[in-house]
Amino acid sequence: MDRSTRTARATELAGFLRSRRARITPDEAGLPTDGRTRRVPGLRRDETARLAGVSTEYYTRLEQGRATNPSPEVVDALARALRLDTDEREHLTDLVSRPTPARHTPVAPQRVRPGLHLMLQTLDHVPAFVLGRRTDVLASNRLARAVVTDFDAMPATRRNIARYYLLDPEARDRVGDWEQMAAETVAMLRLEAGRFPNDRQLADLVGELTLRCPEFTGWWNDHRVLRRTHGAKHYRHPLVGDLHFSYEALQPPGDTDQTLCVYNVEPGSPSAEALRLLDSWTAPQHTGPAPDPAS
Repeated sequence: MDRSTRTARATELAGFLRSRRARITPDEAGLPTDGRTRRVPGLRRDETARLAGVSTEYYTRLEQGRATNPSPEVVDALARALRLDTDEREHLTDLVSRPTPARHTPVAPQRVRPGLHLMLQTLDHVPAFVLGRRTDVLASNRLARAVVTDFDAMPATRRNIARYYLLDPEARDRVGDWEQMAAETVAMLRLEAGRFPNDRQLADLVGELTLRCPEFTGWWNDHRVLRRTHGAKHYRHPLVGDLHFSYEALQPPGDTDQTLCVYNVEPGSPSAEALRLLDSWTAPQHTGPAPDPAS
């Protein structure tokens, strides 16, 4: 690992540990009051070390990036002390692990296998798409392009859902809960950054978002991490109005760096009817007039 990578990893680890201990009060951790004036929010380093069963000196060196390769037992103790959830625990493990040395050869572009493309076509009644590393959109079906945006119309190197949500003015109008979705997308990128510290394209994307999205830096510095699994989505479509989805995010067998995202609707709901209307309008054989958004 080169010097710049070590420095970046140490900075990431320090920021993450500080942000996690800042959200836990001594009372919440069950620690007695010692009468000292508190100069930091949440837990101090010595309190965190005590909860994790390590020395204050060792924890300080770990937070400063000067303690290398902590044992799984220490990582587990820190995760319990800081009350990390599954995604945060994974992120901590990534940050304290020794990353793969940077490669000088370009990383091969990700490909969606034919069977997965066929699955997207089979799921033609609901929006579905495949995300790759750094939230790149690798493939999408017709309804996904109609509901979210037409990724196929973009240059291949620009098909990225984080770039769309955070930088495209259309997204702020189309996404019903834009601020929440954008912040969650930044948390997804944070998790990716821990897994792939030498990803030049990810670093370039983070730099672009930092410069062009006013809210990005605040969300990035929160050190929140997230792996999408399931949840709710709300879009305001210019043709058919509000669309409410329950989404599922699944990892296809054979490639843990790809995620199949499927947006389902409740049968018989207004969203199901609106999606049916949008489906009929975007079908290739359709030749009639566009639906009236006001109807």
